[in-house]
Amino acid sequence: MNDEMKKGYTKYSDEELITVLKGTKPESDYAFAELYDRYGLRINAYIRTILTDRQLAEDIFQDTFIKFYQNVRGDKINGGSAIGFLITIARNLCLNAKRDTKSTVQIDDLDLPYNPGTSFEDKELADLVIMALDLVDHEYKEAMVLRFFNDLPYDEIAEILNITAARARYLVFTGKQRIKTILQPYLNETMNTK
Repeated sequence: MNDEMKKGYTKYSDEELITVLKGTKPESDYAFAELYDRYGLRINAYIRTILTDRQLAEDIFQDTFIKFYQNVRGDKINGGSAIGFLITIARNLCLNAKRDTKSTVQIDDLDLPYNPGTSFEDKELADLVIMALDLVDHEYKEAMVLRFFNDLPYDEIAEILNITAARARYLVFTGKQRIKTILQPYLNETMNTK
């Protein structure tokens, strides 16, 4: 791929990239590559947080982008936020896959960004929060992953989950409270050892 051509697409909005994606090659390939680069890590992190089977998560990840491409090319997606469409597709594929499997998160399988300046204690707490996500109900977990790992606003979470924005806020707030309750013994122990 011509790097100069690809760099030009980084300035495009999602809506513009979706329009270009409906066009002819090679421009549509560049637009798809830009959307993949822009959202691939976030979609992968979302899927791996929802599913435990690493191979299944990889398959769902690939299927998500394939279905997105097919839907755009088939005029089923017109404009809008690509991340919203991608997460909706990933969510539906994950829900279909979860019918047959029970989900737990393997911390080693998560591809979450790591900040080298993060202290050991902060990393340990982040790992505990991720483990605690498995102990909350799926609806809370999903809303929290969309909010905190994908940085989506409540109205987009509501649209993806087919609920109201108020319900999305409630799920995130209640999920955070449940995680705090789960982690309270650890936090108390940490405070007592300092």
